[in-house]
Amino acid sequence: MIPVTEFRQFSEQQPAFRVLKPWWDVFTDYLSVAMLMIGVFGCTLQVMQDKIICLPKRISMANQTLLLNSTTEPAPAPPLPPPAQPSPASGVSEMKGLKTNLDIQQYSFINQICYERALHWYAKYFPYLVLIHTLVFMLCSNFWFKFPGSSSKIEHFISILGKCFDSPWTTRALSEVSGENPEEKDKKKNTLNKPNLNMLVTEDNSGKTQPLKSVPEKLVVDKPTAGALDKKEGEQAKALFEKVKKFRLHVEEGDLLYSMYVRQTVLKVLKFLIIIVYNSALVSKVQFTVSCNVDIQDMTGYKHFSCNHTMAHLFSKLSFCYLSLVSVYGLTCLYTLYWLFYRSLKEYSFEYVRQETGIDDIPDVKNDFSFMLHMIDQYDPLYSKRFAVFLSEVSENKLKQLNLNNEWTPDKLRQRLQTNSSNRLELQLFMLSGLPDTIFEVAELQSLRLEIINNVTIPASIAQLEDLQELALYQCSLKIHSAATSFLKENLKVLRVKFDDNRELPHWLYCLRNLEELHLTGSLSPDVSKNITLDSLRELKSLKTLSLRSNFTKIPQCIVDVSSHLQKLYIHNDGTKLVMLNNLKKMTNLTELELVHCDLERIPHAVFSLVNLQELDLKENNLKSIEEILSFQHLHKLTCLKLWHNGIPYIPEHIKKLKSLERLYFSHNKIEVLPSHLFLCNKLRFLDLSYNDIRFIPPEVGVLQSLQYFSITCNKVESLPDELYFCKKLKTLKIGKNSLSLLSPKIANLVLLTHLDLKGNHFEALPAELGACKALKRSGLIVEDALFETLPSEVREKMKVE
Repeated sequence: MIPVTEFRQFSEQQPAFRVLKPWWDVFTDYLSVAMLMIGVFGCTLQVMQDKIICLPKRISMANQTLLLNSTTEPAPAPPLPPPAQPSPASGVSEMKGLKTNLDIQQYSFINQICYERALHWYAKYFPYLVLIHTLVFMLCSNFWFKFPGSSSKIEHFISILGKCFDSPWTTRALSEVSGENPEEKDKKKNTLNKPNLNMLVTEDNSGKTQPLKSVPEKLVVDKPTAGALDKKEGEQAKALFEKVKKFRLHVEEGDLLYSMYVRQTVLKVLKFLIIIVYNSALVSKVQFTVSCNVDIQDMTGYKHFSCNHTMAHLFSKLSFCYLSLVSVYGLTCLYTLYWLFYRSLKEYSFEYVRQETGIDDIPDVKNDFSFMLHMIDQYDPLYSKRFAVFLSEVSENKLKQLNLNNEWTPDKLRQRLQTNSSNRLELQLFMLSGLPDTIFEVAELQSLRLEIINNVTIPASIAQLEDLQELALYQCSLKIHSAATSFLKENLKVLRVKFDDNRELPHWLYCLRNLEELHLTGSLSPDVSKNITLDSLRELKSLKTLSLRSNFTKIPQCIVDVSSHLQKLYIHNDGTKLVMLNNLKKMTNLTELELVHCDLERIPHAVFSLVNLQELDLKENNLKSIEEILSFQHLHKLTCLKLWHNGIPYIPEHIKKLKSLERLYFSHNKIEVLPSHLFLCNKLRFLDLSYNDIRFIPPEVGVLQSLQYFSITCNKVESLPDELYFCKKLKTLKIGKNSLSLLSPKIANLVLLTHLDLKGNHFEALPAELGACKALKRSGLIVEDALFETLPSEVREKMKVE
């Protein structure tokens, strides 16, 4: 007998695939097993039992006599016994045949001949037809699990689904949502007690409707204990989010699974119709008695036989049973077709999940992704609900936040604290996935610097950082809680923002009424259609320093809004020509002004109206002439003038009018001659003339008795005047990269010298008088090692002692 288990391979699939088998597929599988058993049982009977049993037909005496006379054998017949007297009740005589010794073999032969010739083909092959049809049904039902193009998607989906269902993060996310708002929990409990007509429904096996949310609510509404995820579980959940994203992009591209399932269902319906039609017509051909004519009377003496189909009665009953099973199978397939075409299976809405969980950003899906979720709902809607957690960007951000908090503990953050240039304790974070909540536990934090961090959310807990005064946001897209905005309004003193698009420029900066310094770096323009615009800064009542690194063509009007209290303005252009500077005249309180890389060809006349100006920086412009420098004599508070990195060929003589100058930068120009009038600015403490074409230093340099820093690095000077050594307050002297060949022993007069650059000259030896510069150490003496060795050993040893 053939065991049913031998046919398991035709319908076998992985156990995990059962989640994609709705009730009708499970039901038809059981029907297939029943039909398979009918087929196997019939085939077994065919093999093990006699198929047909034949006996000669009873015929009349006349026919028998005619039969005997028709024999061609002339030999005399053997003596016959006296004929029996016919019974008065019967008109036929006893049948007689030829005597042989092969009775059993004769009838076996006749049975086989009659089985092949007289029995209808349906009666002969019924169990085999049942077996073949059932196997076809099984193949159709499970083909989409076996086809390579679809099975790979299904296996991947089932794998991800199982991990999402069992992930600790899913339980935690749903538990947090159910426990966030007590009022919402009460509403949900009331909803369970009262029927909700608007609740989404699904169909059960009997066609009735039931609430779709009734199944998962059992596990979610109860307030579970949400344990903390360890690092490994957090990383696994993070990897799951990435897998779900990639899988969704891949599966939503087509509808292969949906098409295959529809086609195999249609094929089963067609198969059902064919089976019903021909079986209904042929089932009557299964007869218990069959007449058979076999032309072997020479052997047996008989031609007409009456045969008994031994399994006809059983096959007739099995056929009716089989037809009943096929009918139920077909009706189930018709219902499946109705479900496939009546429901919109290429779109799946998570509306009920969004309502239950409060996670509003769970997206709807389409195509094969949608179809598989609809199939999952027929198995258990809880799968879809738990899977939806990994489609939510909010949920992913929460997980990232949790992982961040686990990675960046308060102790680790405290180890990264450094003192910045403003003498504040600063924490710098670079290229993180978010902002760790543990930052707000570092109460001593004074400055927070965030670089290239997307989706930064500043919560209300920032109020815990009572000492926070400085915030730097470099290419960070940021969201902020309203309570956090209120805190920053009161506490923030310095804000630095570097941005590439409008999302990175915080809108709340315009209401920081206690802000004192604002530093913006990015593309800004008055033209709204081209770049990001800068709104009015009128609300920044305490703003004293404004730094803008952008591409202005004119001074923005927003700067004028704060002109009454603005003291320092720094504009660093990207080389764009700054042509309209009239607004500068209104900023009479400015003490520092930088116009860097603005392609200025002349010193702007508007600058001369800034009577409180103390420092002016015109670095990296295109200045060719500075004759306007005479007008600076009206700026009595001007102490620092930076005209470096330009193309200035000479210094006008009337620079002597700038009596208040203390620092003067002329480096990186094209100056060849130093006018002696320059040294009449006798308050100069800092003079930088490096990187020019100067060949001669006038002896009037000795007038600068307050000079502390003097640099002529990278010029063409061949000798230094002795008067230079009268500047006894010099602490830094840079004369490297020139053509000097001798260093005067008068260098000993510079007893306060701490930094001396001699490298790149033609010195053959250093004077021993360098030892008189008691403040000069080896680290402050920039010179070739070989030249340093020319000093006396005691001088060298003295300098090496730090």
